[in-house]
Amino acid sequence: MIGVDWGTSSFRAFRIAEDGAVLERRQAPRGILSVADGAFAAVVHELTGDWLRDGEGRILLSGMIGSRQGWRESKALPCPAGIDDLAGALTPVPFDAARAFIVPGLSAQDGQGTPEFMRGEETQIAGVLPSIGANGLVCLPGSHSKWVRVARGRIADFTTHMTGEAFAALADHTILGRMMQGSREDEDAFDRGVSRSADPGGLLHHLFGVRTLGLAGRLADPAARSYLSGLLIGHEVRTAATGVPADRPVHLVGEAALCRLYVRALAACGHAAVVETGDAAVLGLARIGGLVTWS
Repeated sequence: MIGVDWGTSSFRAFRIAEDGAVLERRQAPRGILSVADGAFAAVVHELTGDWLRDGEGRILLSGMIGSRQGWRESKALPCPAGIDDLAGALTPVPFDAARAFIVPGLSAQDGQGTPEFMRGEETQIAGVLPSIGANGLVCLPGSHSKWVRVARGRIADFTTHMTGEAFAALADHTILGRMMQGSREDEDAFDRGVSRSADPGGLLHHLFGVRTLGLAGRLADPAARSYLSGLLIGHEVRTAATGVPADRPVHLVGEAALCRLYVRALAACGHAAVVETGDAAVLGLARIGGLVTWS
């Protein structure tokens, strides 16, 4: 089987054996937003054509490829949902060289009824469920961080936090960015930001403090970026992990460097963390694909 994790900025493909082992893998900067005129089939041919010629006749795709901007929009399943639900609700896509399907995303709503959606993260969680167990809390850090509650082996509900995108916007397009010349990673500044997130006043007030601390000479310009990162991640963690027992670890799924920051922030907020494998997406594709009746 060919598994494809296809997001807005990147294309990752895996040749997966019957036992779930990854035989080959490749990556290209061919996210869905780079594909002109809906030519998704042509991109698959271009990037996996040799595997198709070698006899691979099954393709399973996940991620933003199932969004309105993708190959074909897949209807999001409502939570709670398990791996069997995902495998039973695949969306077929027209492809001349193989049977091709898209894994559906998931929908939920927060406690006040505001909708939530995910595409791709459900496949990553499917890949690490054996490690998480029947019940647990998963954080997938990123531009739009997801905090996912797993109950009885199924995705019960989740919330989204625009931490990464807010950080990029604030650092690159506001007055705060002007004081971040010569920025470098600074663990002490990051920790100061996380600590500040526990203070009263709220995030908007705390954000302006990034500037005033610099003006007062209490935050060096090269450290400001790390301080801002700690401030935003600290606010996210304190909100999303509210009520989580200290003895129950938060499972992290994502890019290694970003996960390290979340481990640090979680520890400062009194929570343990477990960093899961970076191969979560391909493991999930293999597990879901193994439940599909392809014939």
